Amino acid sequence: MSSTSSRRRTPHSTYRRTAAVALAGVTALIAAAAQSGAASAAPAAPQLGRVNPAHAAVRLSPSQRAELLRDASGERAATAKAIGLGAKEKLVVKDVVKDADGTLHTRYERTYAGLPVLGGDLVVDTAKSGATERVVKANNATLKVADLTPAKSAASAEKTALAAARTLGSTKSAADGARKVIWAGHGTPVLAYETIVGGFQDDGTPNQLHVITDAATGKKLFQYQGIENVTGTGNTQYSGTVSLSTTQSGSTYNLTDGDRGGHKTYNLNHGTSGTGTLFSQSSNTWGNSTTSNAATAGADAHYGAAETWDFYKNTFGRSGIKNNGVGAYSRVHYGNSYVNAFWDDGCFCMTYGDGSGNADPLTALDVAGHEMSHGVTANTAGLNYSGESGGLNEATSDIFGTGVEFYAANSTDVGDYLIGEKININGDGTPLRYMDKPSKDGGSADSWYSGVGNLDVHYSSGVANHFFYLLSEGSGAKVINGVSYNSPTSDGLPVTGIGRDKALQIWYRALTTKFTSTTNYAAARTGTLAAAGELYGTTSTEYKAVQDAWAAVAVGARSGGGGGGTGTSYESNTPVSIPDNGPAVTSSITVSGRTGNAPSNLQVTPNISHTWRGDLVIDLVGPSGTSYRLKNFSSSDSADNVTDTYTVNASSESANGTWQLKVQDQAAQDVGTINGWKLTFP
Repeated sequence: MSSTSSRRRTPHSTYRRTAAVALAGVTALIAAAAQSGAASAAPAAPQLGRVNPAHAAVRLSPSQRAELLRDASGERAATAKAIGLGAKEKLVVKDVVKDADGTLHTRYERTYAGLPVLGGDLVVDTAKSGATERVVKANNATLKVADLTPAKSAASAEKTALAAARTLGSTKSAADGARKVIWAGHGTPVLAYETIVGGFQDDGTPNQLHVITDAATGKKLFQYQGIENVTGTGNTQYSGTVSLSTTQSGSTYNLTDGDRGGHKTYNLNHGTSGTGTLFSQSSNTWGNSTTSNAATAGADAHYGAAETWDFYKNTFGRSGIKNNGVGAYSRVHYGNSYVNAFWDDGCFCMTYGDGSGNADPLTALDVAGHEMSHGVTANTAGLNYSGESGGLNEATSDIFGTGVEFYAANSTDVGDYLIGEKININGDGTPLRYMDKPSKDGGSADSWYSGVGNLDVHYSSGVANHFFYLLSEGSGAKVINGVSYNSPTSDGLPVTGIGRDKALQIWYRALTTKFTSTTNYAAARTGTLAAAGELYGTTSTEYKAVQDAWAAVAVGARSGGGGGGTGTSYESNTPVSIPDNGPAVTSSITVSGRTGNAPSNLQVTPNISHTWRGDLVIDLVGPSGTSYRLKNFSSSDSADNVTDTYTVNASSESANGTWQLKVQDQAAQDVGTINGWKLTFP
């Protein structure tokens, strides 16, 4: 995340992708996930409300995992042939998950004629018998590139990448090199360059911008930030007096956790490179609960890393970020007044700044869980850090960071569905993000709409965060651990939660066995339904709850049909300026070819840019001329933009005819634009 204001971040990319799910030997589970109803053919049903033990991932020792990876590597050529890859395509084993029934979920990267294929990752599910059950691909387009000689030079690709990096604040005059790749992130695979630009972003965060350019035309195809971070500022976050696992060498102790893969915590002492100095001292008591002692931040970071390790191990049977028993490391006191924390897969480490005035280290428990979870994502699905997949990447870290906070059961920092609630980033005691109603932060999306992938990934993450909250706790008002929540739904229908523990199991299984680098929200629904079907059965309450929670954020249909975002939509993408404190303006959509009246759950999704949305009064005007109020004026609503989905009972209106979105700015100083809007008949 960026530094000073969570509201003012700009998107890294305006590109949206659609993940492709290719199936080999299609089974009923995936078919069920792609539909709104339940499948009739499925594995033996588990006990109601309990995980099917046959589909639970077993805990692998490092040697067992290494053996499975070696076996898969030795069979790469046969596997490639069995799933229909071309002669120039080769598989590279990345990860493996084994179920109790012997099913293997093996994750691969691909090369083509020796070149890395970006967006070529896939997961192969193999039964105990050795039969291939299914294949999930990031892109199911045929991989065939006729000409592997670039028309454009690497130097031209570097020039394009440097220009892109400058828009993010980089001052680098040279890239870190360009390599030839096959770009298969979307559409037809092409020969391309991947160029990485280092240095720093405008807020001091290290830069690792990956820019993909077409080697034939020089056109920029895609870009993403390799540094995945979270923003915080405010009061120093502590977890009270806790136990730390340390290492003694002679008469000296250091922050090396021998119980958790040798995780180490270093003091950068305001540097921005290298590992810094391992925290070492003669006493085994670390810090003094204030910033006057540098080891206080070290103790918080070390504790957060330990709790995150234990959460993954005891909740999912995962041994470390890479599931290989090896710990990462933490660096604290990064930079000078650096208001950020970030995960870098390159150094396999977490890094924490000291906040404004070096007074507030960003070492909160949920921040540690968030950052390490970026590492888990990088070493499983590898979700691209841009567009809808970037939102899913960020949401995954919020989801598991929340899981860590609840798991730790720390009385000083109790579990909640608020992100960064202790770091006071806004200066008024409010959290960084809200999972029950993400739009409360002023920028995040409560539900899906066609342009959500154009938001900054920390804002587009709201769709999945909201889904997870609804799946865990359900909709409506409630109090959990002393915190009040009131979660709405985009279709106005209630959702009954299944509990956080089950929701976590479903998300983790989807991440590790279903998601790929290009997974978008539609594919995330498919993956989580497949996971729920495997764990609890496709006729289970849990499976239906996944359907309902997704429909409640406008992705797919309800378990009983209806709702969600899968109906027929009509859109207008013609911009209309909204005059400041002026007359109402309208944007029209003409609907034809339907029969009867409009539904009682007609969905209206505006896409309005505005710098103080409380100024706006918004109505839907039906073909009869009747107006339906969507949004009232509010002098206290200072947030930007209107992107919510509203549900209207329009059953008295004819479906066919001209529908209008009517918008009026009723206060001075702020202006905006109707970028477009969508009308959905479920």
